[in-house]
Amino acid sequence: MESKLRGKRDGGSGEEVDIKATRHGSVLASQYLPYGAALTAKGDSWQVMATSAIAALVVRPTDTAMLTLWNGEAAGGKSYIIERVFTHALVTGTQQDMFGIWLCLNDIGMSTVDADITAICSNRAVANYGGNALVDVGATVTDIAGWFPWGPSGEVEATGVLPGSIACAEVNGRIIVPPSAGLSITVVAGTVDVDCCCGFHWYEEVIDLA
Repeated sequence: MESKLRGKRDGGSGEEVDIKATRHGSVLASQYLPYGAALTAKGDSWQVMATSAIAALVVRPTDTAMLTLWNGEAAGGKSYIIERVFTHALVTGTQQDMFGIWLCLNDIGMSTVDADITAICSNRAVANYGGNALVDVGATVTDIAGWFPWGPSGEVEATGVLPGSIACAEVNGRIIVPPSAGLSITVVAGTVDVDCCCGFHWYEEVIDLA
């Protein structure tokens, strides 16, 4: 039994077109916009960064985070789809050093955190953030067993007390922060002389978590 797939063009015309397939029956499709552009165009893409540097740890993180992004949505509301997490070694020591990002996804029902950083910036030039995210410096982490390293490491040179490099974990949606949960970041380095500023980039969208 043969069947024919039809679709409608986007853009308001509503014109129907054939959907093509390969000779083996696979549907041919192409991505119209670059990755992430559709959610960014909706105004649901946000970034935040701490401006003050905090000394890196030299051991596995435990119960205190450098920076925490908390989802203040009600149950059934928007989840935070993490695009990337990043850090910058703002102040370093006088020796060569390495540093890397560690992340902890805190459980649903995490206690509300303090709104230490309110400068949440749009990736589509929306003037003001109107969502329910709270960003806390030094929040207590509830799931102390959930720290994992993410992304490549950064490096600082032995040239004096100067800014070092940037480390960025390209998460690309592989971490989702549901309503009332939170994501925490801490930096682990070779010495505590590496002081880092951390930040998050995320999308806000209602998604099926079943």
